[in-house]
Amino acid sequence: MSQVLSTELVQPVLFEERTAENGKRIGFATLNVEKTLNSISLEMVDLLDPQLRKWASDPEIAIVVLQAAGEKAFCAGGDLQDLYRTMLEQHAKGDPENIQANPYASDFFEREYRLDYLIHTFPKPILAWGHGIVMGGGIGLMAGASHRVVTEKSRLAMPEITIGLYPDVGGTWFLNRMPGHTGLFLALTGASIGAADAIFVGLADIQIAQASKQAVLDALLTQPWTGDEDGVLLTRVLQGHASQAFAPSTPVSTPLITHFALINQLCSQATLPEIVDGILGLDTDDVWLQKAVAILRAGCPGSLALIYKLLQRGRHLSLAEIFRLEYIVTLHFAARSDFSEGVRALIIEKDRQPKWLHAGLADVSREWVNEFFNGPWSEKGQSAHPLSDLI
Repeated sequence: MSQVLSTELVQPVLFEERTAENGKRIGFATLNVEKTLNSISLEMVDLLDPQLRKWASDPEIAIVVLQAAGEKAFCAGGDLQDLYRTMLEQHAKGDPENIQANPYASDFFEREYRLDYLIHTFPKPILAWGHGIVMGGGIGLMAGASHRVVTEKSRLAMPEITIGLYPDVGGTWFLNRMPGHTGLFLALTGASIGAADAIFVGLADIQIAQASKQAVLDALLTQPWTGDEDGVLLTRVLQGHASQAFAPSTPVSTPLITHFALINQLCSQATLPEIVDGILGLDTDDVWLQKAVAILRAGCPGSLALIYKLLQRGRHLSLAEIFRLEYIVTLHFAARSDFSEGVRALIIEKDRQPKWLHAGLADVSREWVNEFFNGPWSEKGQSAHPLSDLI
């Protein structure tokens, strides 16, 4: 038995509740914009946030399933059309230091980060089914879920360096917690990874064949949900459908696992220029490494410097502190030219010829980087920050 909360196909997120055999309900949230690969928009955020909060406080809701329509993507990132327009308007005013001059950017990132933080701290199990493309803002939605499924078609990446941004949506948190220096490498190169590597770096928990999805969802309706051990029940259901190809006893050869020692060697150098030179100097026939090198070579120099600095600064911060820090840094990106130029070159006009502010990493000054960490709320005290209530 199910109760459909939103059935109009034009809705960017569909909500449904299904009743399990013991009377408890399961909430389903389905990203529903296939034509944009379910890229997350402000409208989607504003639909998801209140519904998740409602389910969190409803004692009859046992777990939540976060999924997406279509077979191509869970979520390919952020829907940047409106953001691009407002960034151009802000740039036309000639006030790059005023990070509060773009109300749309302020609202978009505050609400998106609140939603991501809510998922990280949700009081009930959330099953995120990360089939297909999962990039940028899609990883922001998935990373904080308690149970994260990837499939044989999952491709995960944080390629923000290609659009003059950096891995936000909590990236400073989860990249720092990846094994060795894999987080730094993935951030600098925007390299994509599959299911096994996603599990290896902690972005996913289990691999299940997409063909088994309906069987998993059916099994959820037969569980004796109680509210006490619901996370355990969900784990057992998922384990019962895990792909045999990625059983714990099966040796796995994947790009990150295969090149783990090399990545650690390259990214353990003392300075960022040494790290970048080492990666760019790779002489390899490996296609995955070649793509990573190519992305880094074409990426935004300013983003490189900010990624490195952010991961250093965020190493010992709490999740809430990281979202507050990223909010300030992201608004600085929105107020300056690299981000909008990257969006223009890769998403709007698609000429793939961005004209970055800096010709190379050597041209990015320490002073320029440090400006990104200055927010208008610093002098007013931490309680003035728009995300001050995150704890």
